[in-house]
Amino acid sequence: MPTLAQEDFEMTPTEKRALRLIVDQALDASKDKNRNGIVAAIVSGEDIVGIAENEVNAFSDPTKHAEMVVIAAVTQSLDRKQLEECTLISSLQPCEMCLSAMRFAGIRRLIFCARQESVDPKYFVFPKLRIRDFQRAGEPFAYISGVLENELLHLYMDGDE
Repeated sequence: MPTLAQEDFEMTPTEKRALRLIVDQALDASKDKNRNGIVAAIVSGEDIVGIAENEVNAFSDPTKHAEMVVIAAVTQSLDRKQLEECTLISSLQPCEMCLSAMRFAGIRRLIFCARQESVDPKYFVFPKLRIRDFQRAGEPFAYISGVLENELLHLYMDGDE
């Protein structure tokens, strides 16, 4: 059952479409030993402005999480560092690094599938930090968690993805 936080918001049709795309892409990527089944997207209004897969193994770079890759690609393509009107959507709850990057980019809406409490602890370096710890006074963000979690949970249970 999805969890709402900060404010009650409904997903837009574009956010729902992006969510379906990232779930399908994560499932597809998990079948290929050269890819990772973690995918993120950024939506702005009625546009999906970016989709990216986790590239940590492909580039031997621990910062190439799907969320980091898509934030970098979108800020570069739009030639600006602030994405306050955008929604970040991910197949897995963003880790501490990705949540921080999201906050630095000004993103105030987040939707994700698999939740921290449901997956292998490997995906979170600071397990005592929770998503609510990334709220800042005067600049909260809203999120929906656990959306379509049941479709992806098997990918993140053992920490191999």
